[in-house]
Amino acid sequence: MTATPTAARAPGYRPRRTLPLRVEARRQLRRRRTLVIAAVLALLPFVLVAAFAIGGDPEGRGNGRITLMDGATASGGNFAATALFVSAGFLLVVPVALFCGDTVASEASWSSLRYLLAAPVPRARLLLSKLTVGLLFSAAAMLLLPLVALAVGSAAYGWGPLQLPTGGALSAGEAVPRLAVVVGYLFVSQLVTAALAFWLSTVTDAPLGAVGGAVGLTIVGNVLDQVTALGAWRNVLPAHWQYSWVDALQPRMEWSGMIQGLAVSVAYALVLGALAFRGFARKDVVS
Repeated sequence: MTATPTAARAPGYRPRRTLPLRVEARRQLRRRRTLVIAAVLALLPFVLVAAFAIGGDPEGRGNGRITLMDGATASGGNFAATALFVSAGFLLVVPVALFCGDTVASEASWSSLRYLLAAPVPRARLLLSKLTVGLLFSAAAMLLLPLVALAVGSAAYGWGPLQLPTGGALSAGEAVPRLAVVVGYLFVSQLVTAALAFWLSTVTDAPLGAVGGAVGLTIVGNVLDQVTALGAWRNVLPAHWQYSWVDALQPRMEWSGMIQGLAVSVAYALVLGALAFRGFARKDVVS
């Protein structure tokens, strides 16, 4: 679709004002899958508390050096860190893939995409609005889990120091900024999944294909990272760095692993994002 000549534009038409973010955000917020994802993430901490209540305190407490799971019931901070640990590998991938992969493809499946473009909404503007809202909802999902976990864990196990896996502890006041670093790293590391899902959303009319493809390829990356025969090649896999945030839970925070992980994630995200915008600009939209 070619751009409308300036002379032929309707009075008051401004391309940058088409499909405002608030309109797209309101549409996405009202969708049932958004509410389902929010409910699942909010309920997970309660499920973990129930599991610990049934099974008893994790083994390993009081041995000086503990794992995140061993110290889950030591404090609210430990419980929040454990919730992030058990969900980072897969559960947090799903909302990112869903919010970013179910955007353009869903419009195509509803046969409303061509009407949006005929509004006229510039293609780049449409993609930018949908990607921005998808990332905002993904960030909200990643914030929801640790916030609920911190509140539930503090109510169940008390507001106390964060027991570190390497030994020692951080005061509750120090623990909150460290957990914020963890959440920030997790969000940026998931930009690969977000960009992959978004790119697939621009090349298919099936939302499930875009979401499932992004989740599937993320799982494949996790599997390949376990193949030690790949050696140094694993360093270019985003999955290789997905747990580098554990370096933030040390007496002295280490940044090297997280910086490498962020560099790999952002590089992949930029390439995939460019492919999405370039491909969609030339796509013949018929649905």
